[in-house]
Amino acid sequence: MRTLLRPALALLALFSLGTGLLYPLLLTAVIGLMFPDQARGSLLTAGGRVVGSRLVGQPFEGPGYFHGRPSATSPYPYNAASSSGSNLGPSSAALLEAVKARVAALRAEHPEMGATPIPIDLVTTSGSGLDPHLSPAAAAYQIRRVARVRGRSVEQLRALVAQHTEGRLLGLWGEPRVNVLTLNLALDQLDGPRS
Repeated sequence: MRTLLRPALALLALFSLGTGLLYPLLLTAVIGLMFPDQARGSLLTAGGRVVGSRLVGQPFEGPGYFHGRPSATSPYPYNAASSSGSNLGPSSAALLEAVKARVAALRAEHPEMGATPIPIDLVTTSGSGLDPHLSPAAAAYQIRRVARVRGRSVEQLRALVAQHTEGRLLGLWGEPRVNVLTLNLALDQLDGPRS
């Protein structure tokens, strides 16, 4: 028994050290050198302080800001410790009621848009509840409200949205998107923070 137990324990210690400590440390060092921004969480700063990550959405509720996609995380929106979707399917009555309520709120907040169709990503949550992006159409839907509140022209804000629209990955994958945090930070650089 002793002759079998000794090599087994030695291999257990060797593999535990190699795969549990050395490999993760090596991988962390290599990734930190190759992708330093991503390894540190893709953090964004304003005024010398960290204001968020370009990878995780956050709530913007003031009328002078572009609002992100609704979040289904609990106990509060964009809770990164509780990433989850609503788990409501297309035939769910609860989903239909939530979408109707969001549509009504958007219509009230954007009276200048009249009966213009509302982009779907403004009334439905993402699978993670932490999506930091909107479609260009969803950002464009909000331009008139933000322009009115900030005293800016619609053309200025259209140009700002276009400037912050990210294309497809390598021109092939995904859809064009607008990072809400970077767009709102650009607004604050123009005019200063708004409530």
